[in-house]
Amino acid sequence: MQSFRIDIPQADLDDLHRRLEHTRWPDEVPGQGWARGVPLDYLKELAAYWRTGFDWRAMESTLNQLPQFTTEIDGANVHFVHVTSPEPNATPLLITHGWPGSFVEFLDVIGPLTDPRAHGGDPADAFHVVIPAIPGFGFSGPTREAGWDVDRVARAWRELMARLGYDRYVAQGGDWGMLVSLELGLTAPERVAGVHLNMLVTFPPEDPAELADLSPVDMGRLGKLLHFDLELSGHMKLMATRPQTVAYALTDSPVGQLAWLAERYMEWTDSHLRPEEAVDRDRFLAIVTLYWLTATAASSAQIYYESTDRTNQNLAARWAGPWPLTVPAGVAVFEHDIAPSIRRFAERLLPTITHWSEFERGGHFAAFEEPDLFVQDVRAFARSLKQS
Repeated sequence: MQSFRIDIPQADLDDLHRRLEHTRWPDEVPGQGWARGVPLDYLKELAAYWRTGFDWRAMESTLNQLPQFTTEIDGANVHFVHVTSPEPNATPLLITHGWPGSFVEFLDVIGPLTDPRAHGGDPADAFHVVIPAIPGFGFSGPTREAGWDVDRVARAWRELMARLGYDRYVAQGGDWGMLVSLELGLTAPERVAGVHLNMLVTFPPEDPAELADLSPVDMGRLGKLLHFDLELSGHMKLMATRPQTVAYALTDSPVGQLAWLAERYMEWTDSHLRPEEAVDRDRFLAIVTLYWLTATAASSAQIYYESTDRTNQNLAARWAGPWPLTVPAGVAVFEHDIAPSIRRFAERLLPTITHWSEFERGGHFAAFEEPDLFVQDVRAFARSLKQS
């Protein structure tokens, strides 16, 4: 393992600014808002701020305050943040991001998780926090070979935690991090004390009679799942089938990369007019900049291709389970996620749910949008593991 410090060459930043300045803009059908994609006026404004207002060097300095490392696992260079707690009996916590994610989205939760005493909490709730970047993402990319599916990532995380000396830990994740964490719990139950998820897709049963007595809230959640399938899932089909093709535009055009991620943050967060209602603008731009500077548009998309059932192009089957988990599971439902969980279906999907929370605020990027609620729920789940 080697210490890692972010130090982007100035020439790369100058190239980014030059490309932003000379963007070739498309036209648009007027008066459509976000209905057909990212509005032109909004993206022009955001791109102008990215070029003239966003300070990468200040963000770089902030990120470099975190202890970062790299290590080679199974042929991949894995970048990870590892923050140890001052509390000697802290619980190791492995957090896995999703797409389009990064360790940046967890900046506000690392302090409270590792040092609750300094943040008005109980020191008994302390964690040693490990946040790796999935191979192909950010400074863990690009990858240069096929095969990095969810199972392989989980095997790599097991090796990473062993190298760090953690024999027993809690796995946490949302989006792809959900699948990686579940896979860890399935294949390494002797290592994983529990799995905490801030996203769990609960597909309805085939028998329509089972939907008859669902509450209005749960019916609304089914509606969100249908809306996601019909309107918001185009990126999944594209990256699960032709990830290389879309990568040319995203790797050559920073505005293309910006629009690609801005749309996700608008549609998946607790926002209505623009993503900045839900997440900090500079932190969001830091994530976009990381994707741009590391040129990982292609390699980060490969997990969709690798984790899809190639016989019938079914990505949803990978998410649908069931998961014969034997370790305790906790689920935090954030109401503005793309498809909030329905408990009745979740308990069939995961037989070992011991902790369930629902929050009216927050969406897909829970730690980024609602860090206090995220920390509160992870603490509560870990506390329940100690009491059982």
